[in-house]
Amino acid sequence: MYDKNAVYVEITHGDITSRNGVTVGNIASKIGDMIRGYANANHYKVGDFQEVIHLIDMDGAFIPSSLIVQDENAIKPFYTENEIKSAQPDQILLRNARKSENINRICLMGKVWGSVPYRAYYMSANLDHVLYNKLNSSDKDKENDAFLFAKRYKDHLDEFLQFIADSDFSVVGDFKESWEFIKEGKHSLERHTNLRICFKKIREERTVNPCVID
Repeated sequence: MYDKNAVYVEITHGDITSRNGVTVGNIASKIGDMIRGYANANHYKVGDFQEVIHLIDMDGAFIPSSLIVQDENAIKPFYTENEIKSAQPDQILLRNARKSENINRICLMGKVWGSVPYRAYYMSANLDHVLYNKLNSSDKDKENDAFLFAKRYKDHLDEFLQFIADSDFSVVGDFKESWEFIKEGKHSLERHTNLRICFKKIREERTVNPCVID
């Protein structure tokens, strides 16, 4: 029997907010296209979506340029909670400019694909940082940590909700305030998430109802 309150997770394999060719002018339609593609592949219609929740890695997008440091040994960007090290800091500056502009757009969006309710939430600096308190994880580490995390909370929803909502990295305040917070100083490099706001109603009612795109 079809459960109208079921949660479905879609992995997008890439960061749409920093992707080349994605701009403030087209990011809403790009996200809509992704959702439409997912719907077509799974035989869904617009009316089948109760809500789309978009989880975004912040990647230090809003930090001052002075915190992007040249390091010839950092072939890939190396993140700490105080700076980003890179062999090509100019590329990080360009990425952050593009990413921050796109995030400024989508954090204000309330609808996508015409009429589907939409909200963007963040993991800072990224999902691994929030969930496992790790930065710069290898693909293998990410896979292992994800397996252990899922095993830990699979049958313990209340504990997961408490972890997300009541930890010291859980940003308090309303939705607008949470986005203002993450854009300040070096917060987008630090360990923060505003996902607690998404789960507030769930904690009150203990029913999971949004459709999630990750």
